[in-house]
Amino acid sequence: MALRYLHTMVRVQDLEASMAFYALLGLRETRRTDSEKGRFTLIFMAPEGQEDCPLELTYNWDGDDGLPSDSRHFGHLAYAVDDIYAMCQLLMDNGITINRPPRDGHMAFVRSPDNVSIELLQAGDALPPSEPWSSMPNTGHW
Repeated sequence: MALRYLHTMVRVQDLEASMAFYALLGLRETRRTDSEKGRFTLIFMAPEGQEDCPLELTYNWDGDDGLPSDSRHFGHLAYAVDDIYAMCQLLMDNGITINRPPRDGHMAFVRSPDNVSIELLQAGDALPPSEPWSSMPNTGHW
């Protein structure tokens, strides 16, 4: 029996803020479904050229009392990036906290507006250690 990956779903509290966050990571909206009867919107976002591996953002129009929460039960999403230092700088420049800086030039963690943990991994070999990342402490948990 064959198995095929479809998508990962996360619930979001502020659809626009969440979409803006994932757009900073390089994801673009590929599909949208609005359900008047169910009172929700589904937004599928994926990196260009990887539309077959989307992230589904589920937004409940009447709110979601479970958000924001720690989201540690979820685990995390992971994305490879071409330059982890440049990506972390872009995120910081846009007000995103780097919870686990890329001190090793290989791995960092941030959180979405809905507190979903996002792992960023340097594609290929780790970059050489570089400031300010090398000496930057963790912030919160990841």
